[in-house]
Amino acid sequence: MKKYISKFHYLTQDLPGRSHVQQVQIACEAGANWVQYRCMTKAEDELIDELNEIAGICDDWGATLIITNHYHLLDKVDAQGVHIEDPLADLAAIRAVVTEEKTLGASASNPDALLKIQNLGVADYCGYGPFAHTHTKHNDYPLLGFDGYRQLEKLPIDIPVIAVGGVQLNDVEHLLQTGIYGIAVSGAVNLAPNPGAALKEFYRKVY
Repeated sequence: MKKYISKFHYLTQDLPGRSHVQQVQIACEAGANWVQYRCMTKAEDELIDELNEIAGICDDWGATLIITNHYHLLDKVDAQGVHIEDPLADLAAIRAVVTEEKTLGASASNPDALLKIQNLGVADYCGYGPFAHTHTKHNDYPLLGFDGYRQLEKLPIDIPVIAVGGVQLNDVEHLLQTGIYGIAVSGAVNLAPNPGAALKEFYRKVY
């Protein structure tokens, strides 16, 4: 089942002064059509109330809601899918749980991993990175830079590839010129002086 995948993925993050609900409200009002809820500080049972509130906001604005990692919550929350960050996760088993009705995203940091995800045939898109240094997600993967995405042109890639990790506004045009499908942004919006205005600028660059 081929699903709609936005070219611009907005991700929430754990911030001391702004809740995930507030972040989503700002993003949706600014025009975000794809929201990925990424909370790394709460236990799974604490997420449900917040997610239901966020799902209501996304529904009001017609935005797709994707949950990071917690795929078992899809039967408790009105979300459209899940994004699995663990590169060792059993995506086939997760697909069986979430069913074909839901969108399933995966993460890869190198071409072999990306091809493996594509060839497995169960993910609807793949977040590929990190593009540049990022404080939002701590990892030791090599930075891909523009060349890392250009290299994909030599490979038989047909799964939508989303650049992720440290993407700034000035990077968008050059990233899209590499032939990738879209971009994902978190800190460049959430930490901006005016997050809503920043999101609008990203959206204009992508579309």
